[in-house]
Amino acid sequence: MHTLEQLRSGALAGAQRLTFRCGLTEFPREIYTLADSLEILDLTGNALSSLPDDLYRLHKLRIIFCSDNQFTELPAALGACPALTMVGFKANRIRHVPAASLPAALRWLVLTDNEIEELPAALGGRPQLQKLMLAGNRLRALPASMAQLHKLELLRIASNQLGALPDWLPSLPRLTWLAYAGNPFSEQREDALAHTPSTAISWPVLALRDKLGEGASGVIYRADWQHDDAATPVAVKLFKGAMTSDGSPLSEMAACLGAGAHPNLIPVLGHVEDHPEDAHGLVMSLIPPEFHNLAGPPSLNSCTRDIYDASKRFDLPTALSIARGIASAAAQLHGHGIMHGDLYGHNILHDDHGHTLLGDFGAASFYDPAGPQAVALQTLEVRAFGNLLEELLDRCDNAPPALRQLQAACQQGGPRFAAIKEQLDNPF
Repeated sequence: MHTLEQLRSGALAGAQRLTFRCGLTEFPREIYTLADSLEILDLTGNALSSLPDDLYRLHKLRIIFCSDNQFTELPAALGACPALTMVGFKANRIRHVPAASLPAALRWLVLTDNEIEELPAALGGRPQLQKLMLAGNRLRALPASMAQLHKLELLRIASNQLGALPDWLPSLPRLTWLAYAGNPFSEQREDALAHTPSTAISWPVLALRDKLGEGASGVIYRADWQHDDAATPVAVKLFKGAMTSDGSPLSEMAACLGAGAHPNLIPVLGHVEDHPEDAHGLVMSLIPPEFHNLAGPPSLNSCTRDIYDASKRFDLPTALSIARGIASAAAQLHGHGIMHGDLYGHNILHDDHGHTLLGDFGAASFYDPAGPQAVALQTLEVRAFGNLLEELLDRCDNAPPALRQLQAACQQGGPRFAAIKEQLDNPF
């Protein structure tokens, strides 16, 4: 982080990235001294409610973050910034999104956890838009103009007030990762899965140890489960109450319970009850330490594609084992009316022998497998699997042509997961 003193003294001259967390109530005009270099401006966690009309003077500004401030309107000044491609205004109090606030080159827009009831039709006139995060607002409909967003790949509209999923939405040609749980049109199926029978594990019989990890939706602890006169090592995930970029943690919990047992899903042993603060939680099998993430999440530059270690390589049997496991798990989820919504390498754990676990159900959504939109929704996940298969094969020497053909077919949304797994089971 930087300080105003550094900026005013000239110590930040030529800076390409600037970060302030110092209770700002007004935009520091001294930032304009960096107009010829500044590309990323992070003003998250201040007390700002407006931006200056001449923000366009930051002519190289590509990315701006103003989350956790006090904006009630997305500033129109953003739309005049010539190089701006990413706008992040999560967790403000935004109710109004003017058409003028949307930059012409917009690629990535984050408006999660605000109070937006309506979006401007101009949103559909941003042809470069790839990533749109709108979870946790008050939207009752999406503008029909969004059907023109032919480059949109990731969309989060969970926890709004949508009465239906528009028919044109799952038919967008590049849409791959979609989350819409927590809307009125999906409440019935979500509620049914949330009440999937599971073992109730009382909080007093869980002895928490060290923290294993923390994500947007919750914190995972190593714990000992005292039962049957023994202590079983387990993992306990306690969900946060806050809205995440994907949606509500309660939707994630419903998906975990409804997914069922599968060798490529992390086993759920039960749900937590009698927590002193009424927190929701799941008790899961402890993952062996030799498992690690397949990839890192997308970067600001890659936008929607994962980042792999430059040295990451797979032999063909390992790549096939990973692909088979994920295809098999996805087939089961779809059979249960669950769409993972975030099928990515960074949500996959694996060991060096190709054993694989698909995790992180924070973006899961629910649908009727026999409903009219089922095939279109399943197509999105198949497209995501095609990207994953491409990433595996790009890091695998001498990938057979038949696998590349399968990859291309998946990226075009062709086969279903049962057929994909059958093809992967054949020798190459």
